[in-house]
Amino acid sequence: MEASRVSRQHALPRADPRHRLRLALAGARQVVADYVELTKPRVQSLLLLTTITTMYVAGDPSLGLVALTCLGGSLSAGGAGAVNHYYDRDIDAQMARTANRPVPAGRVAPNAALGFGIALAALSFLLLSLTVNVLSASLALAGFLGYVFVYTIWLKRSTPQNIVIGGAAGAVPPLVGWAAVTGSLDPTSLYLFAIVFYWTPPHFWALSLLMKDEYARVGVPMMPVVHGEQETRRQIVLYTCLLVVLTLLPVVFGFFGALYAAVALALGAAFLVHAVRLQRSADRRAALRTYLFSLLYLALLFCAMVADTRL
Repeated sequence: MEASRVSRQHALPRADPRHRLRLALAGARQVVADYVELTKPRVQSLLLLTTITTMYVAGDPSLGLVALTCLGGSLSAGGAGAVNHYYDRDIDAQMARTANRPVPAGRVAPNAALGFGIALAALSFLLLSLTVNVLSASLALAGFLGYVFVYTIWLKRSTPQNIVIGGAAGAVPPLVGWAAVTGSLDPTSLYLFAIVFYWTPPHFWALSLLMKDEYARVGVPMMPVVHGEQETRRQIVLYTCLLVVLTLLPVVFGFFGALYAAVALALGAAFLVHAVRLQRSADRRAALRTYLFSLLYLALLFCAMVADTRL
């Protein structure tokens, strides 16, 4: 009987150390990927672009200053994203688009996501305060607090105007960039803030048209859920018109010149064409095209500011 047990033990395959190492590395990569996903890196990319371009509009920053400002801003925005993942885990689990996020999927514990988000925000304030200036650190912290408490906790589940008011948090990066270079804020920086603020509703409402059924199922009162798709499309056209006018005001007041004016006018006309087509064509393709163009619109508009300032 003893010989039989020894024989069976010898028959069992020994774990390949290389296989164990591969499993360990794969697990580590998944953990890193999950924590990176908590910071919403795709959303951050456009925010960082507005920060960088604003810095070069404001002055002639060193590459080190740009890098530190972007790192601090990224930590703050990433922290807000992580706290958003924590707070919205209940509704994320019910929507196909978000069900596989790290927290609802069970790969990251809710409290770990919350602690991670708070730690990133604290690190952002510390880094910007010590290496850039206190004003930029305070503005980044204000963006974090606005996104978490005003948009995520208060407005998102209570009013269809959530993205209009809460969008102010996403408009903070230009202020952070401007403060990093100049140590203060002036009317130009406030115009850049306003441009992102008024850009946010038509951008996000185009996306919400695509996600209307999922938002309705989880009880989030986005504009198309509460007021219907037709009213949402009308609001997109209205806000796009306001945005086009707003983007041309800096030219009127002498903040930018002819190059920016030409680009802003062309981009604004194209955005308005997309919005009007969306209003007339109640299909998903028009909503998706408007949403995708809005991303390109903001990126090119801020790049035009830099080109105009430099040339």
